[in-house]
Amino acid sequence: MQRIRLRYTKRGRLRFTSHRDFQRAFERALRRAEVPMAYSAGFTPHPKVSYANAAPTGTGSEAEYLEIALTAVRDPEELRALLDESLPTGLDVVDAVEARTSGLADRLTASVWELRLDGVDPADADRAVDAFNKADAVEVQRMAKNGVRTFDARAAVVQLETHSEPADRPTDQPCAILRLVVRHVTPAVRPDDVLSGLRAVADLAPPVPAAVTRLAQGLFDEETGTVTDPLAPDREAAQALTTGDPAATAKAPA
Repeated sequence: MQRIRLRYTKRGRLRFTSHRDFQRAFERALRRAEVPMAYSAGFTPHPKVSYANAAPTGTGSEAEYLEIALTAVRDPEELRALLDESLPTGLDVVDAVEARTSGLADRLTASVWELRLDGVDPADADRAVDAFNKADAVEVQRMAKNGVRTFDARAAVVQLETHSEPADRPTDQPCAILRLVVRHVTPAVRPDDVLSGLRAVADLAPPVPAAVTRLAQGLFDEETGTVTDPLAPDREAAQALTTGDPAATAKAPA
């Protein structure tokens, strides 16, 4: 059985696609592309697809991941192109590797987000970000299944800073761009929780909903302060196998 790991996007209007809607669209794409899928056992067999840490509905993403199991060997790049062609524009399959290491989900421990705050003066955003970063804790509330839950949105945030808007913007309306790096903890701290925290510490309230996009997710590198590519270990293992590195053979899945 071959396992393929894919990175896909949610762009434009397709950011409003729920995870369940994407699952339906992806399973249709598997059928259209005639992918030789492995199926689960039981009375209601379903394709063996493992989804990992999907972005909330309404947010865009450049870094969503899943893994599929096949009954026949396929070239990852050819499979990527077939699936990309079978999905609507905006749900784009942009990367594919053969799984040669274990624990993809374990490597998704942090995310990089971009928050576009139209109508917010960058100087106001700077002050709010500074107040948030200096706070020891920032309590926010979120409606959960068992009622309103209060938790600290500050502890999970590794980095929060403002970025400059391009000088050739087509409008003179103010806009603040935030870059957020957040660890995946329990309970999960989402971009809207950080926005609630900015409102709590500095009364920052964008006049329109923020446009939120996940730029990357993977392991957080403490030394460099970056989020690493979670598919890199599979590429490295494949490269090592082609060069005859015996250590790579031990990493490859059975």
